[in-house]
Amino acid sequence: MFTVYPSEEDVFSWTQYCTVDQTEVVILGQDPYHGPFQAHGLSFSVLPGAPIPQRLKNIFKELGEEYPATTIFQQPSHGYLKGWAEQGVLMLNSVLTVRGGFAESHKGQGWEQFTDAVLAYLNNIKNGLVFVLSGADAQKKWRLFDNERHLVLTSSHPSTQSAYKGFSTCRHFSQINAYLQANGK
Repeated sequence: MFTVYPSEEDVFSWTQYCTVDQTEVVILGQDPYHGPFQAHGLSFSVLPGAPIPQRLKNIFKELGEEYPATTIFQQPSHGYLKGWAEQGVLMLNSVLTVRGGFAESHKGQGWEQFTDAVLAYLNNIKNGLVFVLSGADAQKKWRLFDNERHLVLTSSHPSTQSAYKGFSTCRHFSQINAYLQANGK
């Protein structure tokens, strides 16, 4: 017997916090965090009370550098991003489950077909979305999107091993805000 994250009731929580109609930005992650009290169905987010993972700290650091001392971003003391989802940020992982303690353990088991279909659906039924593809696996999804109708941003992954390869200077958040404002959102 082994543990799978997130819990069964949280695997599809990304659909509860941000509906298709609400979606303005899609942040694509790889797979859920594989430690206890972390994964809850939103990419990069952790449950209340869990320590903030380094990749999320790197996201917060980038936001802080793009918006220093402003009301747009103030670094929270937690890593629970449900509030982002409720504002129209769909935080979707390519793989929706993982075996506890084993990153990418459910990769290649079928989730990618499902989440690719979700991404393709969003691409087809909406206009003016922003797709954020951080990391090599996420960047492979670019083929799913119409770059004429949507903004597709790519960078290295925000993990400790990759953030310095481009994520730390990508300035995606200001590009997202500028695009949304230019499109009346």
